[in-house]
Amino acid sequence: MDPSSAPITGMAEALAAVCLVAVAVSLRPLRCIGPAGPAWVWVATWAAMPVLWSLDRLLANPIVPVMSLAPLSVLLAGWPLTVVMMAPVALVAGLAGHLEPFEAVHRLLWLGLAPATLTLLFGAASRRWLPRHLFIYILVRGFFAIIVALALAGTAALAVAPAVWPASGLARGDQWLGTLLAAFGEATISGLVVAALVAFRPHHLATYTDRLYLPR
Repeated sequence: MDPSSAPITGMAEALAAVCLVAVAVSLRPLRCIGPAGPAWVWVATWAAMPVLWSLDRLLANPIVPVMSLAPLSVLLAGWPLTVVMMAPVALVAGLAGHLEPFEAVHRLLWLGLAPATLTLLFGAASRRWLPRHLFIYILVRGFFAIIVALALAGTAALAVAPAVWPASGLARGDQWLGTLLAAFGEATISGLVVAALVAFRPHHLATYTDRLYLPR
């Protein structure tokens, strides 16, 4: 892709991001926050996101893989609140990593909004077509759906990345393999977190209820 198309690509990505955030705001995301405020694990996830989104810049190493945490946040806090929180996360990541505006928007869309939305869609599909069982939630929603969501979003990001920031120097195949390995690693971590929360703190998962997933 011609780097001169960066403004057009950035504007298209910004428009997509604004539309997704507007939809999330219309769903009144603050309703899922109880009187005691958001769960500590939600806040910890959101606090870690800016660092992970800009890790390659903070370490001055363009081949360092960045993590999303957006799929995990969707399972924790739901899609609307996750999408709304992505805006301040991207702002902090941009300031911390000294990102150009188009690059910050690019990461907002492909590290945050896209995998979050794909996680929502895959979760809805699993509830529609798969048995509602505890292990279905942990293995499918907490692991496999996250791998696929991150891999698809990462592949799309690589397709438009040359128009947004310079390449890392790796071949496209190596970049895609790195994206896939990073998706597998993040899904493994997220799956462990989800499994632990289902066992000990299920009320921290906005997308989980015993009524739906515990066998009768």
